[in-house]
Amino acid sequence: MGATIIEKIIRKNTGIADAKAGDIVTTNVDRVMIHDIFIPFVAEKFEEMGFTRLWDPDKVVLIYDHLVPASQVDDTRHFRIGNAFVKKYGMKNIHRSDGICHQLMTEAGYVKPGDVVFGTDSHTTTYGCVGAFSSGIGYTEMASILGTGELWIKVPETIKVTINGTLPANVTSKDVILRLIGDLGADGATYKALEFAGDTVKNMTVASRMTIANMAIEAGAKCALFSPDEKTAEYCEIELSDDQKNLVGDTDATYVREITYQAEDLVPVLACPSQVDNIKTVESQAGTKIDQVFIGSCTNGRLEDLQKAASILKGKKVAPFVKLIVTPASRKIYRQALEDGTLMTLSKAGAIITHPGCGLCCGRTGGILSDSERVVATNNRNFLGRMGTSKVEIYLASPATAATCAIAGEIVVPE
Repeated sequence: MGATIIEKIIRKNTGIADAKAGDIVTTNVDRVMIHDIFIPFVAEKFEEMGFTRLWDPDKVVLIYDHLVPASQVDDTRHFRIGNAFVKKYGMKNIHRSDGICHQLMTEAGYVKPGDVVFGTDSHTTTYGCVGAFSSGIGYTEMASILGTGELWIKVPETIKVTINGTLPANVTSKDVILRLIGDLGADGATYKALEFAGDTVKNMTVASRMTIANMAIEAGAKCALFSPDEKTAEYCEIELSDDQKNLVGDTDATYVREITYQAEDLVPVLACPSQVDNIKTVESQAGTKIDQVFIGSCTNGRLEDLQKAASILKGKKVAPFVKLIVTPASRKIYRQALEDGTLMTLSKAGAIITHPGCGLCCGRTGGILSDSERVVATNNRNFLGRMGTSKVEIYLASPATAATCAIAGEIVVPE
């Protein structure tokens, strides 16, 4: 019997040759990520458990992103505790203002195909874009890993998603994952691995795959997985090993469900207020007035996202009384967008460009909204209270849709 990608990763990691979905196994963790919101809780629990040293300081990454720059006095407490933890336990991998954790983990080379990675954030599923098993955990589990380097898991069953064909010009990977979440429901993939295949997926950039992997958790998935290929190798700056090349779901693997899409049939969509699986076509919502547009986040703050928005906004202006906020996902992307003129184009159109970080996506720094306001945003969640008060209406969209709406001042279909 063949194996799914997640089964192959677990077998290689644990040495259990016949590990399969449903088995309880102890994994050897390759890397962990902690961000600024959780570091005080992780640090306290780590010492409460009696640990006196990290299992491997080089495998621990601490990233300040949710609270940067600080918008409340208490935010600085998180930085103080984090800095003290770094000094006490000899950590080397700390990023204080370099960007969003999920962008940096692959961008900075911390995650490679076949790795087993855990992070204190639900969108840790993002690293599946390079063929790693990555998943979010709580601070107690993280503290345990810091002391032992291990974590037990149940090997997830797999839902295979195959997409073939050529996406229409106005449809992006964001539309693809929103469509899938709408079809599955917010709990339709609970504790499952989502395995993506098909020629549409193969033709996607790593950045586009990141968008899909990032939002897998919004359907409840434990992880999302893409087979490593030449694009992965170039992005990770590695030569794929035979084991990494073999991270492909076998034709005779066991899948709990299989879903197939024809790319040409897909259209631009939105996740409408206030559930991420409340998916409707952009066309059906056309004419809805908006107050703000946000382009950024760990879902859609990459260079290709900013470039797409700039290509639509070039020579145009943001609609009167509408704010456009743009947040690159990392300092590297910020510099790239600055050097190629993308940020200048966005600025001339009237965009407010912020420092890389989570910021508005999680309702922290810069741009929160008030009662009855509507925002079209490229981030990954539209829950009540996510980006301001509980009466803000959040529409999740692709960068193409968001940029088009910014010009019109209302929801419109991108060309």
